[in-house]
Amino acid sequence: MNAASLQSIATAVAQERTLKAVLSGIVRELAGQPNVALTRIWLLSMNHRCDVCSHLNHQDRSLHLVSSAGTPLSARTPDWSAVDGKFHRVELGSGKVGHIAASGESVLLENTADDQQWIVDQRWTAEEGIVSFAGHPLAFRGEILGVLALFSRDRLGPNDFEWLRSFADHAAIAIANARAFEEVERLRGQLESENRYLREEVNAAHAFGEIIGESAALQKVMEQIHVVAPTSASVLILGESGTGKELVARAIHRHSQRSDRPLVKVNCAAVPRELFESEFFGHVKGSFTGAFKDRVGRFQLANGGTLFLDEVGEIPLESQGKLLRVLQEGQIERVGDDETRRVDVRVIAATNKDLEAEVAAGRFRRDLYFRLSVFPVEVLPLRERAEDIPLLANHFAQQYCKRMNQPVRRLSSESVQQFQQYSWPGNVRELQNVIERAVISSLNDPVNFNNCLVASIRFEKRPVGRLIHRLNVNRTSIMTAHELAALETENLRTAMERTHWKIYGPGGAAKLLGMRPTTLTSRLKRLGLRKPR
Repeated sequence: MNAASLQSIATAVAQERTLKAVLSGIVRELAGQPNVALTRIWLLSMNHRCDVCSHLNHQDRSLHLVSSAGTPLSARTPDWSAVDGKFHRVELGSGKVGHIAASGESVLLENTADDQQWIVDQRWTAEEGIVSFAGHPLAFRGEILGVLALFSRDRLGPNDFEWLRSFADHAAIAIANARAFEEVERLRGQLESENRYLREEVNAAHAFGEIIGESAALQKVMEQIHVVAPTSASVLILGESGTGKELVARAIHRHSQRSDRPLVKVNCAAVPRELFESEFFGHVKGSFTGAFKDRVGRFQLANGGTLFLDEVGEIPLESQGKLLRVLQEGQIERVGDDETRRVDVRVIAATNKDLEAEVAAGRFRRDLYFRLSVFPVEVLPLRERAEDIPLLANHFAQQYCKRMNQPVRRLSSESVQQFQQYSWPGNVRELQNVIERAVISSLNDPVNFNNCLVASIRFEKRPVGRLIHRLNVNRTSIMTAHELAALETENLRTAMERTHWKIYGPGGAAKLLGMRPTTLTSRLKRLGLRKPR
């Protein structure tokens, strides 16, 4: 070993940019020098950052073997490039390697036969003809990064030792630079992903404006938001499509201690089965066909913040176990990457499915359901909170009139009554679309809201209360909102009289009509139907 060869190795290693390439280059080139039997690098880190030691105390720091190369004398000897063997983890102060890291002092054993107290495996050194050992701390700006160790079958003198010390200093700089470069690349990739994600979500954030309404049902939801938001509990938001479940998720995040970190949304129904892991956990370049560059997954993107899993009931059964593991352990592995990364993410999930029924049918894991539904929040459909319809309708009317440079108009009492008598199968989203359509249709005329429900009523497949006579989408005449309300009233009165005004339980009107008792109670109150005295 000479100065020229070490300088050549240092120059080659300095050109590498990834930590893995730097570490591999150091040990591989040193192990290729004459009479060098084995070269190893241990880096100092928390146990939980190591795949092999992640089960140990997260607060402890140890040396972890990260790179190894050498040539055994016997062909039967296992490959020395493995890093998960007996000497993978070394505690600070333990043995010669632990002593170097703890003290920052280099160790030279010119003749291992004379220093048996430093030799852990004397049989191995004898069989492999190990004569000398040299170990140096990898130090950068006063911080010990790890230890570089070399086992030689030739005697190492003071000059060799000093040249190796100089090389270790260069190696430490290369390791620190590679770490810094990877961190910069990680942050740049995360920033690009956040910017792209935020651009995609900026309109969605204002899709329904703020949560608007004054019904008792909505006030209950707001109370639940204020209770659960400051905690770290998982939340499962239940409700029909279009009820504003995403708004509830955003409100929980906004009132949480994570509000200064991202709220990242994943539409689980839109993620292909084969791309589930890549979407959620990320991937490295070349890990599969089409992986042209590294990608940050949604969990890593949401680190420190909140992950909103919309349509969580659509996650394939075979992928649910992988999601559960991350939720339980707080660790992810990118596709094609051996490194385990810890993430601190609060999960809010939403679904329009009955997950308990999905669990019973074997389409959703019971353990995942319990993990997600620590704190369930139900958002009732718009037809069950008719008091909110006037406020929402007028809000959307003002919003779209301003956006389209129309004079701002408020809904007439006739329009409000018409809206409250309609069942809104599409909920708030349908109401928003109806208002927008009315404004667009009146770009050159005053906005007329009175007739803007016609198209929606015609295509509604299930009128309120499962009316006895369903609407026929092919009929030549169209029922007015007044006729529809009258038919609903007649249907509910008939059901109540047939069940002697019993609402709950077997033989009750709710069971007969196929709706929840709370829904029936709300509609009876809205329509002014009471039991005769």
